[in-house]
Amino acid sequence: MKRLSFPFRTPGVNHPATILSMAVLALLLMSSCKQAEKKDPEPQQMKVNGSIVHPVVQPPNLPRPVGDRGAAKVKVEMEIIEKEMELSDGVTYLFWTFDGTVPGSFIRTRVGDEVEFILKNHPDSRLPHNIDLHAVTGPGGGAEASFVAPGKQATFSFKTINPGLYVYHCATAPVGMHVANGMYGLVLVEPAGGLPPVDREYYVMQGDFYTQGATNEKGLQAFDVQKAIDEEPEYVVFNGRVGALTGENAISAEVGETVRLYIGNGGPNYVSSFHVIGEIFDKVYLEGGDMVNKNVQTTLIPAGGAAIVEMKVEVPGEFVLVDHSLFRAFNKGALGILKVEGEENEKVFGGKIAEANYNPATAAQEIGNRAKVDTVDVAELTFEEKLKHGEKIYTQACLACHQATGAGIPNAFPPLAGSDFLNEDVKRAIEVVKHGLTGEIVVNGDAYNSVMPPQNLSDQEIASVLTYIYNNWGNNKTEVTTKMVDELQD
Repeated sequence: MKRLSFPFRTPGVNHPATILSMAVLALLLMSSCKQAEKKDPEPQQMKVNGSIVHPVVQPPNLPRPVGDRGAAKVKVEMEIIEKEMELSDGVTYLFWTFDGTVPGSFIRTRVGDEVEFILKNHPDSRLPHNIDLHAVTGPGGGAEASFVAPGKQATFSFKTINPGLYVYHCATAPVGMHVANGMYGLVLVEPAGGLPPVDREYYVMQGDFYTQGATNEKGLQAFDVQKAIDEEPEYVVFNGRVGALTGENAISAEVGETVRLYIGNGGPNYVSSFHVIGEIFDKVYLEGGDMVNKNVQTTLIPAGGAAIVEMKVEVPGEFVLVDHSLFRAFNKGALGILKVEGEENEKVFGGKIAEANYNPATAAQEIGNRAKVDTVDVAELTFEEKLKHGEKIYTQACLACHQATGAGIPNAFPPLAGSDFLNEDVKRAIEVVKHGLTGEIVVNGDAYNSVMPPQNLSDQEIASVLTYIYNNWGNNKTEVTTKMVDELQD
């Protein structure tokens, strides 16, 4: 074998191997430079190509994703309309709106867009208004440039330089009052290339409302400035009214789909603890920005803030959207429904397997049997005693769901006041209290689909509470006796 001697000679500059190496290096450098040239410029330096007229889409729907389109000139026209609309069943309110809805229409752009914004104030408006878009980098978020009196319009422009989900709202003094009357919405600035595609997208925005009348007091309600200052709203709702996302207005999906919700909080006062009962957020874009948190149960959304949540729906059913400050959900209206249809998935949720009575003081009992108080030797209470006794039982067992006035909670728990369901059939009412009720019923023309469990009450207690209910709130004055209750066997 031939040995190498040291020092050995390296190829010269003109050696073929050296020339080849230098050529490869040059190609690599050129490729690297070309890749650097392809990198997107800073948003404020992005050139726009083409023009787009932004569509007006009413919530909870929103415009199509931007996809992979380049930066463009986007023309947005928005009209301010002051109009009377329902805040709850039988309750109306003079809302101040963007595009006639609460929240206002969803604005969808991408980073680098040049937005020409035309804000119009309807001639029938009584007040001047403007708009502050949190997505705008500039004085007042555009508020000063967009100030318009009734019958006027203003045009201003801005560049979208920060991707994210942002609130917009009126910023005319008094700002809190304009926001409290419904003047808010969301604007999305998607990153270059757009957000990852999903199967369904919806637009939900929470707000608190301050009326002079109490919750569910019928008729046209005026704004109460003192309640607003004290931060004591009569309503906390999604999308501008109680029931905006329930019943026929529920949002929907199919099993296996990924749902993205764009959630905003107009305030003006309350922070939202947004939660979907029975689901876990696979992703949360915290405060609508770049940071993504995973596997989240409840996310905080400040007044004037937003978040994007995503979840893959694995099983069918009705999933309840709430502000998890729960009295706001079940007593003030912050409740919606995501209705998911499709095949059951028992690997994920097997449903109820068994049901049995539990009483640690006695032996296990057969399913459906309850301990029964013997009423044979118990003296019947007088009518006045029943009313007094029944009021106490109602306060302890019924008030939370059916309210102190028997009004119930819209779209959740039916009213007892003036209830055709109760007044038509007293035996049925006794059956419901004794044995519970599951499934849809219609009360005073409205459908309710919830669960009332059996009440652990004696026959005397059932007679008293039903007598109290039947003799209040416009019902038919029936007196229920323990004998009537006892005759309906367990």
